[in-house]
Amino acid sequence: MQESSSGHALFSGKCPACRKGDIFKYPLKRITRFSEMHKHCLNCGASFEPEPGFYFGAMFVSYGLSVMLFIAIWLTLYIFWDPSDFIYVTVIGLGAVLFTPISFRFSRIVYLYMLGGLSYHHPRSKN
Repeated sequence: MQESSSGHALFSGKCPACRKGDIFKYPLKRITRFSEMHKHCLNCGASFEPEPGFYFGAMFVSYGLSVMLFIAIWLTLYIFWDPSDFIYVTVIGLGAVLFTPISFRFSRIVYLYMLGGLSYHHPRSKN
């Protein structure tokens, strides 16, 4: 079986330690439950909450992602349309609301990968 790359595992929301177990309980399309995480990896048992309040810092990652989104929306509107201020505020606000579940998940995944203290353990080969 082929190993998953770190980038693929990160964007798929897989465990940083084994790259197989899901971090979140439900798929993103279950919009009412997008925030529910497993406490431990179902595949390798790694803890997804290294310490109480660990994900507080993920808000800063989410903030950075949101700012990038706002700038991208603003720049796209400015270059291709240059609408009124009301349209800017409405479209950027709508983008922020629609992007919230994605930003929430991705910021937590990135934060866990960067600062969670979990490193990838290669599966042992069977010779």
